[in-house]
Parts: sequence; C-alpha cells; structure tokens
Amino acid sequence: MDGAAANGLSTAGKVITCKGKGSFPTLLLLSHCHESFSHDSFSSASVSEAAVLWGPEEPFVIQEVQVEPPQRLEVRVKILFTSICHTDLGAWKGENVVTVYPRILGHEAAGVVESVGEGVEDMRAGDHVVPIFHEECGDCIFCRSDKTNMCAVYRVDPRKSVMVGDGGTRFSVVDAAGERRPVYHFLNTSTFAEYTVTDSACVVKINPAAPLERMCLLSCGITTGVGAAWNTANVTEGSTVAVFGMGAVGLAAAEGARQRKASRIIGIDVNPVKFEFGRKMGITEFVNPRDHDKPAHEVIQEMTNGGVDYSFECAGNLDVLREAFLSTHDGWGLTVMMGIHPTPRLLPVHPMELYYRRFAASIFGGFKGKSQLPHLVEKCMHGDDRINLDGFITHELPFGEINEAFRLLQQGESLRCMLRL
Repeated sequence: MDGAAANGLSTAGKVITCKGKGSFPTLLLLSHCHESFSHDSFSSASVSEAAVLWGPEEPFVIQEVQVEPPQRLEVRVKILFTSICHTDLGAWKGENVVTVYPRILGHEAAGVVESVGEGVEDMRAGDHVVPIFHEECGDCIFCRSDKTNMCAVYRVDPRKSVMVGDGGTRFSVVDAAGERRPVYHFLNTSTFAEYTVTDSACVVKINPAAPLERMCLLSCGITTGVGAAWNTANVTEGSTVAVFGMGAVGLAAAEGARQRKASRIIGIDVNPVKFEFGRKMGITEFVNPRDHDKPAHEVIQEMTNGGVDYSFECAGNLDVLREAFLSTHDGWGLTVMMGIHPTPRLLPVHPMELYYRRFAASIFGGFKGKSQLPHLVEKCMHGDDRINLDGFITHELPFGEINEAFRLLQQGESLRCMLRL
C-alpha cells in the first residue's frame, strides 16, 4: 500500500501509478476542482496542488492540500518554478532525523506574492520573490552583526516542521474519515506546492525584470557555492582551488573561484559525467579518485607542488572532508565545508593537524538573505562576467514529474532540474 492510502488519504481523484519504497514513479491524484486564490491581503484558505511526502523514500503524491491564509508577519507565495537540491534528497531519504510526515519539501524556488499577513510592510501582492531557507529577521544580535549571516530567530534546522509564529502548520488534507490533518513544513519554505505560506523573513523581494526560472537557483545551491568562494574563503587572484563533489554547489564554488581569477581549479568526483558539466563551468583539471592507486589528497599534492590554497568539500561525506583538508597546502591551506553531514560522526582530524591548516564552514555562502541576495540577483543580470546560471540547469520538467526529477538527481544525471508549476 502506498503512503497516501496507508495514511487514510481520501482518493476522490484517480491514482495514476505508484511503485514501492525507494523508487521514483509519479503518483498523481487527479481532483475534479481547483479553487483560485484571492489576490487581496488577509485572503481566505484555498486549495492548492502540492507534492506531499507521506514517508521516507516513498514517491511524492501530487494532491490537493488546503493552504491557510498568511498570519501576522507571514506571506503566501504562488510558486512558479522550483528545483531540487541534495538537501531535499536527504530529507526524502529521512536522513538527519527528518521523521515528521506528511510533509511538503522544497526550498529552491521563485514566484509571486499572492497575499501578505498583518505587519508585512516590505512586500505586497504581485511582487517577484525568492523564498530562502536561511532567513534574516533583521533585529537579533546576529542580524545586526557584520561577522555572521546567522539569525537567532530563524536558525536553520531541517527537522523543523512548523511555523515560527504559532507552532502550527498552514497546510492540511482531509483523510478518508473526513478528518482534517496537518501537513508539515520544511526549512520554513515548502516550495513543492503551487502556493506556500512562509514567514516574511524567509522571502526576498527581487528585481521584477529578473527571470524567475533562473533566480530560483539563488534560493540555495548557487548562492551557497559562489558565496563560499567569495565570502567565506575570499579566494584570491592567482590562487589554486580544489572542489570535492561536483554537484551544483561544487560547481558554483568553482564559478565563484573563476570569477575571483583563480589560476587552477581542480574538480574531484567519482562520477565522470560531472566532468562534462565542469568543463562548461570553468574547472581546469579533473581527478577521479577511482583512477588512482593513492588517496586523492596525494594526487592533488603532486599536481600542485604541495597542495592547493583552498579546498571546498561539497559532498556531505566526512571521509571526503578529510581528503579535502589534506589536499590543502601546509602552512596556509583553508578547507571550506558546505556538505550536509549525517550525524553522529564528528570531524575526522587530529587537533595537531589544525596548527598549519584551517577549517571553515559556510552556510548560504555567508550571504545575509534579505539584505544581500538582491545584490547577487543584479550580479546575475548585468555585467560582462555574469554568473553562469544557465550552466546549472540540466533538465526542465513539469511539476507532475517531480519523482523523475528526484531519480535524475539521485542517479547523478542532473545538476539542477527545473520544475515548472
């Protein structure tokens, strides 16, 4: 039995197809009605199509959910484009104690404000926006500091499943018994839906001339990688760089290093398909650890006369993190961590090894979301050396094929698959 039926979901529509746990077919529930939303502030609850996850490694169910109106300091957004990140893939697998279901995942998206709640003054219906998982309240001790992009109110937590304001949800479904049950949130965004409700601190107003199908990528992966090179590492001209894990985040770090005029950018991955992606994104050399009879860090040390100046770990694997660390040059090497690492393992280094090399962690590329992301949008739109957003989009599919998009990512066949709602 699929997750929807097991959880008592009313199937007034028609079930198209479904396979068992761990597969990625598309399961569609076709309804006979669709109610459009009002575009006034403080609008009423309405029906929206969403991709609901009923349990770990189960297919997403495309079904109707009720979406409540935005409450105080909240915004309801019509999602037009959403893409899939490895963090979504990890949540689909149930990693890092993501155990609350049913749930609407998704955190990379772009859309238009449909309505705003009381107290929202920086946005109104019709504004073009990008939801962000790394929020900025603007008032806490961290938001007021230029030393961090952390926010005390909206600290990132993949396990968080409810709204900040009242601890409730804004999504619900009616089960077979006629009872309304909550559908939980993800990363304060839940973008795998036609409409989502999020805190206003989690939505960034952008230039209406910016193409939303590309700005979607700035919600997470591209911002994370580019910012790690610019803000966290501060890559310098003529330096050498190694990128471990050549997914979208890794290639974004390479793009950031390229823009900073690094002299050599080495990409490391066990999937040679990624090398074709990397060649288009400015990576100058490639290493497949499976092609060598020695550790990757030794290969890189030999290639660079002692190691690179900067390494970026984008794989979410602690063994890879150690290789990235040891690939940097003794005396000044810096390793930037960006991968999401499964608990409960700890850093694989001895304290003495830190005397001549450094670690740094980067989340959302060190950018403050609300105040700084609009400037990155402009960087993507103007100038002779714009960020190559097109190079990250390898597939474009309709929203109903979300399970195929997850399969492509899991199999390493895509960087970013853009879903059009």
